[in-house]
Amino acid sequence: MSKNFDVVGIGNAIVDVLVQADDAFIDAHGLTKGTMALVDEAQAERLYAVCGPGLETSGGSAANTLAGVAQLGGRAGFIGRVRNDQLGGIFAHDIRSVGARFETPPTTSGPSTARCLILVTPDAQRTMCTYLGASVTLDPADLDLELVAQAKVLYLEGYLWDSEPAKRAFIAAAEVVRAHGGEVALSLSDGFCVERHRASFLELVDGHVDLLFANELEICALYATDSFEQAVALVRGCCKVAALTRSEQGSLVLAGEVSHTIAPYQLGPLLDTTGAGDLYAAGFLHGYTQGQSLEACGRLGSLCAGLVVTQLGPRPQASLQDLVRLHLG
Repeated sequence: MSKNFDVVGIGNAIVDVLVQADDAFIDAHGLTKGTMALVDEAQAERLYAVCGPGLETSGGSAANTLAGVAQLGGRAGFIGRVRNDQLGGIFAHDIRSVGARFETPPTTSGPSTARCLILVTPDAQRTMCTYLGASVTLDPADLDLELVAQAKVLYLEGYLWDSEPAKRAFIAAAEVVRAHGGEVALSLSDGFCVERHRASFLELVDGHVDLLFANELEICALYATDSFEQAVALVRGCCKVAALTRSEQGSLVLAGEVSHTIAPYQLGPLLDTTGAGDLYAAGFLHGYTQGQSLEACGRLGSLCAGLVVTQLGPRPQASLQDLVRLHLG
């Protein structure tokens, strides 16, 4: 069946506010460096008021991935909930400006648009304070099922598994995309998220997910082990493809008994790891939906991730298509 979209994603619609900070600021506000903490709206406003100037852009894990797919020249769509407020307008404008389709109607009442304050310290560590706001109110009624049906791959963000209405939306969308000959991809998103929902994630991965994206911590959390090798053995064969990222060790792509070890790209000094996994998924999914080999998909993912860690923020500031032409021909 001919498809009008390569990848359609469902995830948290969040405005990222990236701020450079020092360890003293982290300590003064009782934050744990390198972690993500959920905050309420009042806490989000207090932190926003006292931090330095920041870069505001549409964010959220799946939204970053879909923006990357669009920047690579792929046909991308995103489904996520914002409020009709200033930050909601920023989110919608930003994701559409890179070429992704975003038509989810904003809410006119209830929680404000989600935002994530990302404090980046000089060692490139990111400490995130996230207010989920309107994003977690996504429900099946928000789904553009015509858009979902036209996707080669439906990409689901694990973070949204915390919300029961969003979970129902995931399941409904997955049924539609499969009924129309598409495939389902899942990002595990976060180790703590995996631990909260291990049983349901295991059920998803074992037979309901075609492509799985996870970093080393997340895949080990899924199988409750400290051994990456054991986690690899357990996930092998549970889904069609598993793409497992390992920071400076690159990534491992599994398909049945076949493994591809992908080297990382070092394109400059490490500045900010925000969005590295998201852009890896973007590159991989773009290659996959264009019919490239799994090894080539892994290299494309690694290249995109290698670029984004050399800059502040999760959206590439240089042309991804130029980057691909330069390094991959």
